Amino acid sequence: MNVHEQYIQRCMELARAGAGHVAPNPMVGSVLVYQGRIIGEGYHRQYGQAHAEVNCINSVAAEDCHLIPQSTIYVSLEPCAHYGKTPPCADLIIKNAIPRVVVGCRDPFKEVNGKGIEKLLQAGIEVITAVLENECRMLNRRFFTFHTRHRPYIVLKWAQTADHKITGHSTQRLLISNNHVNRLVHRWRSGEAAILVGTNTALMDDPLLDTRLWPGSNPIRLVTDMRLRLPQNLKLFTTPQPTIVFNSRSHTLDFGEKAQQLKPGITYYYQVTEEVSLVQQVLNACYQMDIQSIFVEGGARLLQSFIDEGAWDEARVITNTRLFAGAGLPAPVLNSGQLQNSEQYFSDQINYYTRQ
Repeated sequence: MNVHEQYIQRCMELARAGAGHVAPNPMVGSVLVYQGRIIGEGYHRQYGQAHAEVNCINSVAAEDCHLIPQSTIYVSLEPCAHYGKTPPCADLIIKNAIPRVVVGCRDPFKEVNGKGIEKLLQAGIEVITAVLENECRMLNRRFFTFHTRHRPYIVLKWAQTADHKITGHSTQRLLISNNHVNRLVHRWRSGEAAILVGTNTALMDDPLLDTRLWPGSNPIRLVTDMRLRLPQNLKLFTTPQPTIVFNSRSHTLDFGEKAQQLKPGITYYYQVTEEVSLVQQVLNACYQMDIQSIFVEGGARLLQSFIDEGAWDEARVITNTRLFAGAGLPAPVLNSGQLQNSEQYFSDQINYYTRQ
C-alpha cells in the first residue's frame, strides 16, 4: 500500500463513524497532511451539518494553520461543487489555497459527478483520483446504487430453523435466533433508511421494527397491506416512527415528500396497483422519497418476491443449527447469490450473500 492509499484508508476509517447518521448523504472522511504528518482530520458527522473537508480543516491546531497552503488534503469522495445544506467543499479547498487534493472516487450524484474535480483543476490545484476507488465505492454502496441504478439498496434478512422453516406448525411465534444475534439484527436495522415487512408478518408478530437493542437511528417502517386489513392498534401504527403503508385503496403521501420530511408517529398511505410488480412499485416509490436502502425482514412470500425479481443486493440468512421445526412455513430460497462470509454465534450461523 503506497502513501496515498494509506491516507485514503484513514479517510474511510473516519467516514465509517458517520454510519447511520448522514443518509441520504454519503459517508465521507478527510485527512490533511503536511510532509508526512497529519495535521487535520474530519468526517461527515450528521446529515445537514458540515462535510468532512470542513471538519478536517477546522480541526487543524492554531499553530499549524500556516501549513494548510503547503499541505495535501485527502478525501474518500469527490468534494462537492454545489450549494446544498452546506456551501461547496471545492470552494473551501480553493479558499484555503490547498495545492493538492487526493480523491478516493468520484461522486455519482448528478449535482457533483466530476464538477468538484473540474472546479479544483480550473483553480490550478493538482488532483489525483481513483485511489482505492473500489473500496471507496463499496463503503458507500447504498449511495452509489441509489444514484446509478435509481433504486434503493436492498438487504434481505431472515431467520430459519435447521430444517429451513421460518415458522412452526402453530400460530405461536417461533423464536429462532438467540439474544446476541437479535442485538446484531438491531444494529443492522440502524444502518438502513427503511425496514419492510409484509401483511402477515405485521399481523402475526406485531413488530416494533425499531433499534431498541442497539444505540442507533430507527428506520422508516414500510408495510405492504394491499386491502388495508391491518388493525390500527398494531405497534406499527401506535409508536413514534413514521410508517408507510403500500396498498391498493388509499393514498395520502405527497409525491414530492422526502423521507426526512415524514413526521414521527404518522401513518402514510401509498397507493399501488395490483397489475404491476409490487416490488418494483415499492422501489420506485422509495426512490422518489429519497430512501436509499431497505432492510427487508419478511415474510417469506415478500422476501421470495425480491429474490425472484433479482431486486436485492445482500442477503443475511440466520440459521439455528440446533432447532428443528418439522411442519411449518418454508424459508425463502436464495436461487442465486455468492456466499461472502459466515459467522457463528453459539447455535446460530449467519451466512452473508451478495447477488451475482
